[in-house]
Amino acid sequence: MEIQKKHKRVYSFEFFPPKTDEGAEHLRQTRQRLERLNPAYFSVTFGAGGSTQSRTFETVVDIQRSSPAEAAPHLSCIDASREQLKEMIQRYRDEGVSYIVALRGDQPSGSGSKGLGELRYANELVELIREVSGEHFTVEVGAYPEFHPEAPDAITDIENFVRKAKAGADSAITQFFYNEACYYRFVEDCERRGVDIPIVPGIMPIMNYEQQARFAAGCKADIPRWLAKRMEAWEHDPRSQIEYGIDVVTELCQNLLDNGAPGIHFYALNKAPIIERIWHNLGLSKETGGEVRSPDEIELPV
Repeated sequence: MEIQKKHKRVYSFEFFPPKTDEGAEHLRQTRQRLERLNPAYFSVTFGAGGSTQSRTFETVVDIQRSSPAEAAPHLSCIDASREQLKEMIQRYRDEGVSYIVALRGDQPSGSGSKGLGELRYANELVELIREVSGEHFTVEVGAYPEFHPEAPDAITDIENFVRKAKAGADSAITQFFYNEACYYRFVEDCERRGVDIPIVPGIMPIMNYEQQARFAAGCKADIPRWLAKRMEAWEHDPRSQIEYGIDVVTELCQNLLDNGAPGIHFYALNKAPIIERIWHNLGLSKETGGEVRSPDEIELPV
């Protein structure tokens, strides 16, 4: 199976904004290690309702001013007015930012309809970005190969994605997954509907299986039974879990790239070592011109 080979491959990493000065310093060190891999950009997640909005901006500005890679802020339309969103878009433009990841975002727990802003859907946010800034930004949107947990059915979810693409999105990043077949089918379904933007697989390396299982349950991402059972068997052997997880994710990424995926977006969780190992296994520095440490130099977090 070959998909999307017409698109240039793009590699990127996602961070979350740190809550403390110590966390900010740790993220800086992580970023400097991952900069050596020569990614296209670092994205920074966004908290709704004011929880991490200011730290997202601070982190993005720090990356934009001091990193050779681009910064790509997540922008959510949850709990925000059009004017607030316009102001934020302009602030990022003034800072020289050229990427935005446009998302509806998660509603604050227990907010009901009160958590929604003037824009209710991500396609409306994409339209607003284009209205305010024309083609200045490369606009990324989210995609859900295993379907958004709030979608009433699979067809509705794909139609929602098509609306985002046709609103002016340049490319998409998927929710993380471990079943590659769901990605291929999603891309094929979108292409049949006339969507030909790059759909980049979002991959979350297995750094802590127990934490990973909670993430997956929260966003309804499937962990295949064979993977779950193997990880559960090593419940008291974290090194075996990590080493096996590296092998599994390396094979997943290699299969995706061999079958034409237009790059990989790594959910880094503000950590570098396991990603460095996977990057080395894939030989991606030959493609990006980056540098990666040898496995002997990478101390795994066990």
